[in-house]
Amino acid sequence: MTEIVIIGSGTCVPSLRRGGPSTCLLTDGITILVDSASGTLRQLVKAGIPYESLDYLLYTHVHPDHVGEFIPYVFATKYAPGFNRTTPVTVLAAKGFKAFYQHLKDAYGHWAEADPGMLNIEEIPVEMQTALQLPPLIVRTTPTRHTPMSLAYRIECPDGKAVVFSGDTEFSPELIELAKDADLMVCECAAPEGHRIPGHLIPSEAGKIAKEAGVKRLILTHFYPNCDQHDLLTPCKKEYSGPVVLAEDLMRIILV
Repeated sequence: MTEIVIIGSGTCVPSLRRGGPSTCLLTDGITILVDSASGTLRQLVKAGIPYESLDYLLYTHVHPDHVGEFIPYVFATKYAPGFNRTTPVTVLAAKGFKAFYQHLKDAYGHWAEADPGMLNIEEIPVEMQTALQLPPLIVRTTPTRHTPMSLAYRIECPDGKAVVFSGDTEFSPELIELAKDADLMVCECAAPEGHRIPGHLIPSEAGKIAKEAGVKRLILTHFYPNCDQHDLLTPCKKEYSGPVVLAEDLMRIILV
């Protein structure tokens, strides 16, 4: 069984309704966290997902609203009473993440240094599509059109399900190719129709990507506050005829 948990469905804008962007995928005893906005650790507690259970941290890019909880996570693995994980956590991120982390360690000192053997960072090229064998998973990536370090991820699970995470992006043919025939795409939709924000999608574009990719199910997420005052479903469904869900914090979706 593969399960998706929306940890945070919002953006950098503080909101009582929506935490910053983060999504969890659970499959075959493996726990994957995609992005970690500030507050993610507390949201994981609310979702009943122990932070020591995280096996992979996937970062779509290094904007503060996507990596804000990375250093608090590392800090918590070192100093929180009762933390008992003994196997390393693997971080997947675009090439340049190691240098980014080094700058954070320069700023925070040894407090931000993971214990030996507990953090494995794998950098991914941003100029091409990639495929990584992480048995029993296959993780595929493609660059997207947001920042020079932006990636989308496709996770192919042991049960045969494929889940795609768009990250932040403008309309990207590369994302359509990555998402071909996926069982689910978790797609950013930061702004309502007619209120475009550079570097992000509006509902009709998210729907067009889902339609052209032939995905079986679509979840829209990463909403700025004005999204809650507009109809996102109608313009999306004009392009895409499949099931569309508007993400809410702590929402759970099981793929069967």
